[in-house]
Amino acid sequence: MSEIYDEARAWLDANWDPDLSVGEWWEQLCDARWAVPMWPEDAFGRGHSRSDATLVSRAIRDAGALPAPGGLGIMLAGPTIVAHGTDEQKAEFLRPIVSGQEAWCQLFSEPEAGSDLAGLQCKAMRDGDEWVVNGQKVWTSGGQIADRGMLLARTDPDVPKHRGISWFAIDMHQTGMDVRPLTEMTGRALFNEVFISDCRVLDAHLVGGLNNGWAVGNTTLMVERATLGAGPHAAAAAMPGTVAGQLERRAGDFVSGGASASEGVIAGGAGPIAMRIARQHAPITDPVLRQKIVRLHILGEIQRMSSLRAKAARAAGVKLTGAEPNIAKLTMSEVTRLAADVALAVQGPAGTLLRDPACDPAGAELALFAPAVSIYGGTDQVQRNIIGERILQLPSEPRVDKDVPFRELRTSARP
Repeated sequence: MSEIYDEARAWLDANWDPDLSVGEWWEQLCDARWAVPMWPEDAFGRGHSRSDATLVSRAIRDAGALPAPGGLGIMLAGPTIVAHGTDEQKAEFLRPIVSGQEAWCQLFSEPEAGSDLAGLQCKAMRDGDEWVVNGQKVWTSGGQIADRGMLLARTDPDVPKHRGISWFAIDMHQTGMDVRPLTEMTGRALFNEVFISDCRVLDAHLVGGLNNGWAVGNTTLMVERATLGAGPHAAAAAMPGTVAGQLERRAGDFVSGGASASEGVIAGGAGPIAMRIARQHAPITDPVLRQKIVRLHILGEIQRMSSLRAKAARAAGVKLTGAEPNIAKLTMSEVTRLAADVALAVQGPAGTLLRDPACDPAGAELALFAPAVSIYGGTDQVQRNIIGERILQLPSEPRVDKDVPFRELRTSARP
């Protein structure tokens, strides 16, 4: 197939052992630099292109081996630290991420700072070589199993809101970190609210420079949107980190497993879920429904081809527009909404009745989960604003608070 696939497959055939623990196997993948082959060589990667990394993933699957760890450490924290971290921070944080020893969560959104993320009020105050953090976060995916968190906190309230934020890598196990799962309509609790009371984080764990958190956080968000919108991809069957309790279990026990329905939706799998349900109920004669199914297939192909075009541009050294992650996230939202519509339309009334034999559980859960996709990772409206203002150079929305020190801004607490 290719030299990279053959090299990876040869290593896997020689080293994969289903009787290893999950942690032991992930350590081997990390040391061999097959866990994140797209990352730079000084970050436990090989500097491969995305297409070559896809070949490595295929080799792992074809060998019947447990895939590399997933989660927000690999997806968000690692790329952000690679881009903005010091050598010391890379040495401390990257290996536990790549080897799955630590799981991460994202402490960005707050009850009054979602779409207006720069309005966050969680504060960090300097205390010698540490910062003391107080505040509340919400919609924290995986917070209940995280070892560390990507924290945005206000470190200077006397400058405009975008300029007084810093990005920290904070320990989630300390006293004062109260994680409370939020149960969704699906019955799951993928998200959490987090109350932070006098928690501490080392100044050495401030990533990207003091008060530069808005730029660092935007790197995190762009990676998130690009990854979410890249189309369907497999989620790791085993969960990283010390809290999930899976590092000591037998690696082979997870190979035949897979992501849950909601995890599949998050990974961009809404389209495949709906297409599978449609095929199971064929033949479908309703022309309107057939048109929706064809549109779903077309949007899936657009996702795939857009990703390939971006890869080709990067490989050729062609500058991208900068809107690719936002467009990908918008496409994902549209695909998910349409997939939920198709899944319900194909099954009819039974599609919402989990106890009905005709109901596909993944389709029912997709219908319940679909509204979330247009919200998390930045709402559809936020994506359109970014494209309009930053890429198309359309007039910005009026911002009366742009140059006002954060301390002087009106909030619900300071009307």
